[in-house]
Amino acid sequence: MNSPNGRSLRRRRLLRTGTAAGLSLCTSAVVPRVFAQTSDRMRPQIPFGVQTGDIGADGALVWAAADRPARMIVEYATTESFRDSQRLVGPSALDVSDYTARIAITGIAPGQTVFYRVTFLDLGDYRTQSAPSTGSFRVPPASGDRDVSFVWTGDTAGQGFGINPDWGGMRLYDAMRRTDPDFLVHCGDQIYADNPIASHVTLDDGSVWRNVVTEEKAKVAETLREYRGNYRYNLMDDNVRRLNAAVPTIMLWDDHEVRDNWFHAQRIQGDDRYREKSVGLLAARGMRAFQEYSPIRLDPDDPERLYRKFACGPHLDLFRIDMRSYRGDNGPNRETARSAATDYLGPAQLVWLKRALLASTATWKVIAADMPLGLVSWDDAGGAETPANGDHGAPLGRELEIAGLLSFIRREAIHNVVWITADVHYCATHYYDPGKATVGDFLPFYEFISGPANAGGFGALERDGTFGPQVLFQRVPPANRQNLAPSQGMAFFGHVKVDGRSGLMTVSHRDADGAILHTTELAPTPGKV
Repeated sequence: MNSPNGRSLRRRRLLRTGTAAGLSLCTSAVVPRVFAQTSDRMRPQIPFGVQTGDIGADGALVWAAADRPARMIVEYATTESFRDSQRLVGPSALDVSDYTARIAITGIAPGQTVFYRVTFLDLGDYRTQSAPSTGSFRVPPASGDRDVSFVWTGDTAGQGFGINPDWGGMRLYDAMRRTDPDFLVHCGDQIYADNPIASHVTLDDGSVWRNVVTEEKAKVAETLREYRGNYRYNLMDDNVRRLNAAVPTIMLWDDHEVRDNWFHAQRIQGDDRYREKSVGLLAARGMRAFQEYSPIRLDPDDPERLYRKFACGPHLDLFRIDMRSYRGDNGPNRETARSAATDYLGPAQLVWLKRALLASTATWKVIAADMPLGLVSWDDAGGAETPANGDHGAPLGRELEIAGLLSFIRREAIHNVVWITADVHYCATHYYDPGKATVGDFLPFYEFISGPANAGGFGALERDGTFGPQVLFQRVPPANRQNLAPSQGMAFFGHVKVDGRSGLMTVSHRDADGAILHTTELAPTPGKV
């Protein structure tokens, strides 16, 4: 099956849209309201629907893509009838941006539901306008009179498991949408640039998983066009587009947005699929495609910075961190002193996170990470992927950075810190207990792992006892079965609800149909928050 917009989508190029993200011009004076008598076939198309992201206290960022050079126009209102709507003229979607565009809707009162519709004005004749594509989002409340909920997952289209129409496509995305969350956190591996999608996969029970296939997903991604094609592939799925139109997404990235277990200085050896051997160059292309196809606000002073705090009401602050961009090379992970070799979050991000946690007045501080803290994972060359390195007593290597952060949280009495993550392709609840750790200088905390959304399911990883993680729940395949398909019961997401009155947090693990597998209730710790 070909990409829905044919050759035009395969020709597209890149644009940094950081300056456009804050654009809010109202303006019939700038762009006239014109609707030429033109057949739908001749109008600009919006092949991948709309989505919002980086939800804020007074609005969100709106994203869409056209199929040709066109001007983005957004109308929005707080009523579904669009009575008293306002109009924003956004940036031009050009080939240099792969025809993607974004604009921020701001100035919305707390707790409001916003309805919006996106159209594109054809820059070729400046008269023809697309049919609208519509969506909605909720602005976080200012007071504790409303519950706040969100879902999270990770790992989409990995291990050769793509869009299977026989199974209803990426149906976990629809299960997440049906929980009616305020937002989704995608904890990375949004694409698998290093995992081609073939027409079918034969499963271990002899059944066949059938895939929609595209040209760009037929090989590993090396060019910017191929990285873009990975994102377009996911947006071909009806479930993904329906969720995007109804639920804002906070996007993280991890390794498969570029290549398995990558770091900047890495050179590709022994993998003939790659002509380009510089992972630093692949990472630059991967980041550009990620930015183009994610509804994220770009910092004009640091366009590749992803770490940021999101205020989601008086009971919840969410902290998006980046465990991939600032790490040192993967290695033995046994250093006894901090250095560039032990960097994981990196000095600047670590300083920001400490200050942001300390300044937070929200009841709960949720840290959204792309990898777990206490599970041991090695790359093919024997280098450490996670902070964990096995049981060696005192913290070593990348654990030094994490130990410093956890010690800071204890020293400053920052209570009610919870971690969410994905990456390992099974779901689990971990309780980090200082009483059972080899280093106990931290407050106890929970780490919740979910995913994969639509990828292979794998068994549990070894735990590192440095910070004392205890398994309270996990769902993994039988020991003799690995890389199970989503249809074999190995697709998961997590759901979090924070009660608006009591601040009680309820965390549940759910399967691809939305069925609850396990629930944890957390009462907030009183005292300094």
